[in-house]
Amino acid sequence: MATAEPVLPDTVREPDPKRWLALGVIAVAQLMIVLDASIVNIALPSAQEDLGISDADRQWVVTAYTLAFGGLLLLGGRIADFAGRKRVFVIGLLGFAVASALGGIASTAGLLFAARGLQGLFAALMAPAALSLISVTFTETKERATAFGVFGAISGGGAAIGLIVGGVLTEYASWRWCLGVNVPIALVTALAASRVVRESKAEGDTKYDVPGAILVSLGLVSLVYGFTEAAKEKNPGKSTEVLGWTDSSTLTFLGIAVVLLVAFVLWERRTAHPLLPLRVALDRNRGGSYLVFLFVGAGLFAMFLFLTFYFQLTLGYSPLRSGFAFLPFSIGIILGAGVVSQLLPRLGPKPLMVPGLVAASVGMLLLTQVDANTSYWTHVLPSLVLLSLGMAAVFIPASSTALVGVGSHDAGVASALLNTSQQVGGSLGTALLNTLYAGAVTTFLADNVRGARNPDAVMGEAFVHGYHVAFFWGAMLLVLALITAATLINAKKDDIPAEGAAGVA
Repeated sequence: MATAEPVLPDTVREPDPKRWLALGVIAVAQLMIVLDASIVNIALPSAQEDLGISDADRQWVVTAYTLAFGGLLLLGGRIADFAGRKRVFVIGLLGFAVASALGGIASTAGLLFAARGLQGLFAALMAPAALSLISVTFTETKERATAFGVFGAISGGGAAIGLIVGGVLTEYASWRWCLGVNVPIALVTALAASRVVRESKAEGDTKYDVPGAILVSLGLVSLVYGFTEAAKEKNPGKSTEVLGWTDSSTLTFLGIAVVLLVAFVLWERRTAHPLLPLRVALDRNRGGSYLVFLFVGAGLFAMFLFLTFYFQLTLGYSPLRSGFAFLPFSIGIILGAGVVSQLLPRLGPKPLMVPGLVAASVGMLLLTQVDANTSYWTHVLPSLVLLSLGMAAVFIPASSTALVGVGSHDAGVASALLNTSQQVGGSLGTALLNTLYAGAVTTFLADNVRGARNPDAVMGEAFVHGYHVAFFWGAMLLVLALITAATLINAKKDDIPAEGAAGVA
């Protein structure tokens, strides 16, 4: 390993001669984080069958990762600020490699869920450190614009790329390699980071808010678990009826979640060293951006999950073909991000975000028209194109309005809150829509299977009906993001530095 460079205060603006190499390393790590949130979606049907995971519990393969990631990001951002962003970045990479290896050899559903949660924990260290490192590494306006453009394109398009990679690995190797592939990538990236990334850390008050981290993490876990309880079968093996929203266990966990999250907010208002300084979130544009990311994450994560099952279980696609079916989404995000990054300084954020969310909402609603006999080219492809272009018009402007004006001391926590919003949204959206899906399937079967000549056909129709319900409510989540952007975001083009997120420095 190279000799460590001296830690420079964030106020030092001298360009790093290795900054472009550092961007390459950070980009690889960010791609790995984004890929891992989606790569297992393609492998999920195979993993579910191999490990005997129930339909109600299968979403934990996704939400164990996103929940640990989102729930611990705020603490991870603070640790990165105070302990050193490069140091925390490398530790996160090494831990991610270990967790991925454990997931790849998991022999039970419980071990797989635990490994996914451990991956999320280390991703929560990596992600805010990565974004903060870009902020303090690139000090020149045009260079920073390029760096954030690369970061935004990876963040937006990486999910669909993960589905393709997952398809290749699942079909030609094993679903286990969807986790194992991270090990060599993380180790090589950690070695490269130790050589080319410059250390930086915040100065001044560097105390941690452990009670706040415990309250928010347990609150989010309880909230997602409450949604999951509602989707569980009342009498496994005897009927498909689920517990539902009024069951005592569901209401208990949801009630605990409300108490813990309210306690978190009250604690953050009183403590001298808050995990989430309310000044970061209560600004109108920043708060609006975080809410947009929350609702968008909820809708998009669920879209990937249910389209994957539609492709493989309803249309009979192979894992590889399913992965390539998502390719237009990835291409649209990447191409759209390039255009949007050029339009943002000219138009400002709101004129891009509002039309983008309209297009994405329409795209999600189009998915409610699919069935076992519809064509991919006439029904799914137009939806993916609208969703991808719409999301490109949201991710970059919302990232700018979410980070501008945040001082050096809060750079990590502000970056973390942006990621937290999307990851927590993904966790809650996946759990919520999986519950609505399960309830819709149960109701459809109860109404149609008795006396049917072909019960298998009715079962297939029930699945499609469940997809329709999930896609509809996914669209409603995007509509909530649209309403939020239209009413809260009021930053003008002159309020946004050309480099985007320049305030994080």
